[in-house]
Amino acid sequence: MTHCVFLLNRARTQDVGAGSIFDAPVTASDLARGTIESTTMPANLTQQYLKAETAYRQAATLAEELECLQLMLRELPKHKGTDKLQAELKQKISKTKKELQQAPKAKRAGFRIPRQGAGRVVVIGAPNVGKSQLLCAMTRARPEVAPYPFTTREPIPGMMPWQDVMVQMIDTPPITPYVLDSDTLSLIRGADLVLLLADLGSDDGIQQVQDVVDRTDQTRTRLAPETYIDQNDIGLTFTKTLLIPNKIDAAEAADRLELLHEFCEFSFTEYVVSAHRGTGLESLREAVFRALDVVRVYTKMPNQKQPDYSRPYTIHQGGTLLDVAELIHKDFVRNLKNARVWGSHVHDGTVVKGDYVVHDQDVVELHI
Repeated sequence: MTHCVFLLNRARTQDVGAGSIFDAPVTASDLARGTIESTTMPANLTQQYLKAETAYRQAATLAEELECLQLMLRELPKHKGTDKLQAELKQKISKTKKELQQAPKAKRAGFRIPRQGAGRVVVIGAPNVGKSQLLCAMTRARPEVAPYPFTTREPIPGMMPWQDVMVQMIDTPPITPYVLDSDTLSLIRGADLVLLLADLGSDDGIQQVQDVVDRTDQTRTRLAPETYIDQNDIGLTFTKTLLIPNKIDAAEAADRLELLHEFCEFSFTEYVVSAHRGTGLESLREAVFRALDVVRVYTKMPNQKQPDYSRPYTIHQGGTLLDVAELIHKDFVRNLKNARVWGSHVHDGTVVKGDYVVHDQDVVELHI
């Protein structure tokens, strides 16, 4: 059995014994997971840069990649602390231009699913781990669910409701040491969150989930506690991941969970569930929404007394009023004069400018 050397950040639905840590060679992904904040993120990155970086991870063609890389370079603060990142971006732009000239129609993946809702969550795991069952339990999608492996042959989307928002959730074909679909890899790269399922119903589940992590670590799209791009290698991306031990209702599942913690201590936050019985799913729904790190903003017309609470706009934490205006219509961004805001961080009806940072459940009344 392959031993893991990562620390576990447990957010469990039940108490289990702490596992031991085994000595093993330190890999590049070990270092990345253990020192994200100290080695991979220069200070003072702007919201505009971070938006461009997100768009780069979600790019589906070389042309889109190049456009995002150029925007990242333009938005990157120019100071000594970003000199290395500037050089890496310029090198990556040059390389992408050459690739685009050699293969102008090249794409990363041939299977595209339009993004919907407050964020995109991609479900991955080994064969027969319960991915399709989880999608059924948390969305209105009805993928084929069967007791035999490789039931899912292509990505299948569904929409997960949470309070007044919807979150896109995508089931994917299984991953093994020898099988990792390129479409799945592309979805992981562009996802806001990955749910990594572990099978508590099988004695092979521990090795299988380790195989999934090992297989992605062989690529340039990897799993991590937080999403980021390696500033020393712009093509190397990491996607925020939650570990989901599934089938806690199975016989001997509790024992297997203890073994999972003992032999395979990942750094991912963990939520134990039974997709079949529904155990832990409500906690998982909330955890998914919180992990997306978005805020809900409601709009109100100047001549209306009540805002529209039925369809909030969602933007990432730290986003501004201009980001909300961009979601509504591009004309609002160009012509926005000010706005009135009702919320927990301001007095009701406070007049603000476009750089006002919105908070969860703010009500805004835009004036152009």
